Amino acid sequence: MNDPVLAVIPARLGSSRLARKPLHPILGKPLLQWVWERVAPMEVFHRVVVATESEEVRGLCNKLGAPCVLTDPGHPSGTDRVAEVVEREEYRSYDIVANVQGDEPLVQEAHLARAVALVRDAGWEVGTCATPLVDPEARRDPSVVKVAMGTEGRALYFSRAGIPYKREGKPTEAELAAPPFLRHLGIYVYRRQALARWVALSPSPLEELERLEQLRALEHGIPVGVAVVENAGPGVDTAADVIRMEEVLSRQANASTLTHRT
Repeated sequence: MNDPVLAVIPARLGSSRLARKPLHPILGKPLLQWVWERVAPMEVFHRVVVATESEEVRGLCNKLGAPCVLTDPGHPSGTDRVAEVVEREEYRSYDIVANVQGDEPLVQEAHLARAVALVRDAGWEVGTCATPLVDPEARRDPSVVKVAMGTEGRALYFSRAGIPYKREGKPTEAELAAPPFLRHLGIYVYRRQALARWVALSPSPLEELERLEQLRALEHGIPVGVAVVENAGPGVDTAADVIRMEEVLSRQANASTLTHRT
């Protein structure tokens, strides 16, 4: 594989919106386990490691056979946690690093590969993904992050608000099913140098206002490329998301069972 990619899964136990999120049970299995079992076999990555501040999370990783790095509990964002990992001696050879959110059990390898391609092939310093917003409720939901994108694929702004704003009336369902109405996915791929620059900066005013770490990069002029992808699954941020995720995973399990029987 050219330019091998290191994937880091940040898994902070002290989540504010969902208590003990990495260990929160989803159909009886910790959320982090769902993510690890999905990401670890992906061929787009050369190595996958979990980064956490918690001994409990490290204990789960040991049971799963997942490499895990215990990181500084004071990190303000997942990106800062990823940056600590890549400075470890065993990971310094990787020039391309993926930050795969620990609350995305439905993340798709095709989407991660698109973000990797933005950095490895298209020359972006940071690559991420977005998908059509589709749902009017999601547009109003502050836990769903929206992104406004320029014509060349560059992220202009990320927000919890419903951006872009349509001045004349509300967006129709057809409009929400395509750009420029986009939901940001929790995928980041960085060149090592861009990642080091990002975390050397102090948390920025917009980042602290919206509680969105990616705004630090934009405020300081680090370009972020966006790949628009289809059919992206939801993440888990709240108790309501847990219920929805269990429904989705149950349907997938039932469909898989029926397929094997036939």
